[in-house]
Amino acid sequence: MESTKRLALAQLISSVGDGAYYVSSALYFTLIVGLSPAQVGLGLTVGWAVGSVAGVALGHLADRRGPKGTALLLGLGTAASVTAFLFVGSVFAFVIAACVYACFQCGLGAARQALLAGLVDPAGRTTFRARLQAMSNAGIAIGAALGGIALALGTREAFLTVFVIDALTFVAAVVVLRKVPSVAPVPVRTGEPSVAVLRDRPYALLALLNMIMLLYMPLFSLVLPLWISTRTAAPGWLVSAMLVLNTASVVVFQVRVARGVTGLRSASRYARYAGLLLFFSCLIFSFSAMSSSAWTAALVLLAGAALQVVGETAQAA
Repeated sequence: MESTKRLALAQLISSVGDGAYYVSSALYFTLIVGLSPAQVGLGLTVGWAVGSVAGVALGHLADRRGPKGTALLLGLGTAASVTAFLFVGSVFAFVIAACVYACFQCGLGAARQALLAGLVDPAGRTTFRARLQAMSNAGIAIGAALGGIALALGTREAFLTVFVIDALTFVAAVVVLRKVPSVAPVPVRTGEPSVAVLRDRPYALLALLNMIMLLYMPLFSLVLPLWISTRTAAPGWLVSAMLVLNTASVVVFQVRVARGVTGLRSASRYARYAGLLLFFSCLIFSFSAMSSSAWTAALVLLAGAALQVVGETAQAA
């Protein structure tokens, strides 16, 4: 029990930095650094594409060398990669920094999942993952409020402080994870291809569809901040308010929603509901550009955010 509490605490701490980064990074790179939205999008696309491939290799490393030690090293690497954003001044430097950051983040996520699997019995993993999701969103809510301060101030120093806070939270999470028990490496299975999972076509297709639905994450951290600031009459600080609303709702409802998933049939039903809800939330977001009133645009955006969080909790469950 103590080990799972430390795992959840580490997730909470690092999520505070993530929340501050999510709401402020896109506007920092466009308004302060001077990159265009297309350049920011390109850099993040390349970064996460590279990171998704590197995450598989780093996940194998966690299996072979043990997830705890791998998670500690990747946590420190993530902290270092965040600080690299402090020195970004060109498109090339941004793409490189984004690639390094994404590699460490993807690998860290894989190592943490392996650590969770080793510390929590299979029967309790769904419930614990729901609690972990709630803790993560609580941290993001706190961080989003801090990021909102940077958005309100709008200075280079305020934005850079956000990156420093993000880096320090990953270092603090590493300190917490050091007290978690080690998990034995997974034995090597001779003769098994490294991409054997892709032979399970239904599973691979489900993973692909799940990846598409997970686009709600960059939607909140990249698309909506740029959309609100360039295409709507809503105030810029609304980005922070929407993320706080989102994460607070997940904290309150995620565990309750997860109780409805008791097997494959209920899980597939929730996945279908999630896809429909996320689809309609995107439609509502698009309507926010049709009004010149700041209040109307804000209400439309909040309505879309409310529908989105219902889809998110269903998808996560």
